[in-house]
Formats: sequence, C-alpha cells, structure tokens
Amino acid sequence: MNTNPSATGQHHVFRKLLRHPSATIGASIILFFVIIALLAPFIATHDPMQTDIAERLKSSSGKHYLGTDGTGRDIFSRVLYGSRISLKVGLIAITFSLGFGTLFGAIAGYFGGWLDNLIMRVNDMLLAMPSILLAMVIVTILGQSLTNAIIAVSIVYIPQYARILRASVLKVRELDYVTSAKVIGASDIRILVTTVLPNCLAPLIVQATLGIGAAILDAAGLSFLGLGAEVGVPEWGAMLNENTKHIRKVPLAVTAPGMAIFLVVLGFNLLGDALRDALDPQID
Repeated sequence: MNTNPSATGQHHVFRKLLRHPSATIGASIILFFVIIALLAPFIATHDPMQTDIAERLKSSSGKHYLGTDGTGRDIFSRVLYGSRISLKVGLIAITFSLGFGTLFGAIAGYFGGWLDNLIMRVNDMLLAMPSILLAMVIVTILGQSLTNAIIAVSIVYIPQYARILRASVLKVRELDYVTSAKVIGASDIRILVTTVLPNCLAPLIVQATLGIGAAILDAAGLSFLGLGAEVGVPEWGAMLNENTKHIRKVPLAVTAPGMAIFLVVLGFNLLGDALRDALDPQID
C-alpha cells in the first residue's frame, strides 16, 4: 500500500493544530468576525451611513444596542460593517505583500550576486523606518483614501516576506534534490518554482497569518490619524478618530471598535503562533 508523504505530513500538521488551544481560540475569533462580516446586512439594525441628528450621542438602548455617535449613526451597525472593511484591508494588503515579497526573496536567494545585493539593500532601507511612519509617508504622497492605505500597508510589509523567503531559499538551494534537478537539465525557473519554493512555504504561512492582524492594526492606525478611510466610512480606526471626543458621554462609541480591533488582531496572532508550532518538525 502506497502512502503519500505529503498528505501524511499535512494530516500531522492538522492534528497538531487541533490539539493546540491557541489555534482553537484564534480560529474561533476569526470565524466569528468572518461570519458577522458576511451577515452584516442581515444583522445590522440600521444603515451604517445614515445620520440622525435627533438621535446623536444616545446611550445603548433597545433601538440602538451600542448607542449612537456624534451624528446619530448606529454604532452597532457600524461595527458590524467595519468588520468587512478591516478583514478586506488585512487580506488584500498581505496578499500583495506576500506576492511581491515572495518574488523578490526568491530572486535574491536563488540567483544571488548583484540582484541579491540590490534587493536586500532596498529592503534594509525600508526596514530601517518604523512601519507606521513609512505607511504615513506613502499615504501622504498618494493622498488620503482607504485604497491608498492598503497600498501603503502592502509596501511596508514586502521587505519582511522577502527577507524570510530569501533565508529559506539560501538553505534549500544547496540541498541534494536541488542539485539533482540541475544535473538532469531543469531550468532555473522550473527548479525555483517546482522544487525550491514548495519547501520554503512554512515560515511564509506563519508570517502571513500574523501579518494579517498587523496589517489590520496599521490600517486602523492610519485611519485614526486621519490618513486612511474617508470621513463617514464605517472603518474601526476611523470610528475611533471620530468618537474619541465623545468618550465620556458615549464610551461604547470608542470601546466597541477598539475591542473589535483588539479581538481580531488577537485571533490572527493566536492562530499564527499555533501554526508556527504545528509546522515546526521539532515540536510534536
């Protein structure tokens, strides 16, 4: 009876994840936010963009579960719709960062030489700046919008993935099965795509999971500073910016989006830590 080693390894990783309490908690939190994001139009009690001056700064009640903000918008509905925006921001930003980081890291690690030096020196310059400061500079140049905030966050995280993949490629390219592929005449691109990269994915998966939470946090930070989502958009960071001045009168206007940011980032961090343990062959 033939056994597929790849499938066996995947099952082993999955079993380790199921036994890991951080994975269960983190995945449950993420699943909760994914569900409310998908069902926001059905769960929300009000239009998140609708203003009603007569209802402004109301405390929680049967009509407004979490109260209203300074323009009378329903906080509960805005937090629900904010989950859609924040998850979208995190996923899109990390997808672009992961894609370009993988490309640059693979080229630098496999081919080496002047390409490696050029890519890594640009990486070093980007990593020398604090991520939120670099993102602020990029958004200032591009202009305030949620799209530009996503672009800025994507650029900020590219060097991290490039450096992680380069380190893995440098190790894998010296292994026997890569040498064997060269001997039989496989092209460099074929070796890189079919032989090297599949064996370098574990650290990228872990970093991408952690990176989604970090991207959501950075995007919320940009919106809080007035450099991200446009005024009125139900984005958690923008809600914090708009409602900080009303915290004494309607505390939930600030604590609700702040707690949402905390929980979703916590969920991705817990899942990322669990993945790191599950993908480590030295931990059983």
